Amino acid sequence: MKVYNVSDLEFKPYGKILKNYDFNEVFEAANDLPITNDGIVYEASVPVLEKCKIKTELQNRGFGGMEIQIGYVGGANRTLNCLEYHKSSEINMANEEFILLIGERKDIIDGKYDLSKVEGFLVPKGVAVEMYANTLHYCPCGVDGNGFRMLVVLPKGTNVGEYHSELEPALRNANKWLFAHEDTNEARSGAYVGLVGNKIVL
Repeated sequence: MKVYNVSDLEFKPYGKILKNYDFNEVFEAANDLPITNDGIVYEASVPVLEKCKIKTELQNRGFGGMEIQIGYVGGANRTLNCLEYHKSSEINMANEEFILLIGERKDIIDGKYDLSKVEGFLVPKGVAVEMYANTLHYCPCGVDGNGFRMLVVLPKGTNVGEYHSELEPALRNANKWLFAHEDTNEARSGAYVGLVGNKIVL
């Protein structure tokens, strides 16, 4: 798979790089968060990150005054097991560089998404991107096997609780529609199997 940079034109359908923000304080706070070598850690809301001044600016500029949460994904990962989307943008900040594996919601056909349509994008260390609500995404992959910490900004309450609907089989948590590959722990734990094709391993 060719991996683009988020500064490339190919990223424009999916999102944009955030400019004119000062992320220094929140990145410094993130340096104390663990990077596990055994899988992935996700916390939807991390107090030490939410105490940073950038939260107010992101809430007002980035989300139009909606209440937000700042969490993180940390660890080492090489495989795309699932894709998800929200009914809102998501902001990702790279404490270390990582690769986003993403697609477009419009390519979900009859509840299925073909993994051959996924594209990869490098997010360099210190860069923040907004991913639009139509962008399918999940846990990023590290570069050359290295671990990473990705800070995640979403409307408050996203990814919390459990929600199920026969009419919305991919609905998994608050503001989270999840599509799993059949050969994953997520699928074995009951997540909707909506990805077809070979799993992507970097």
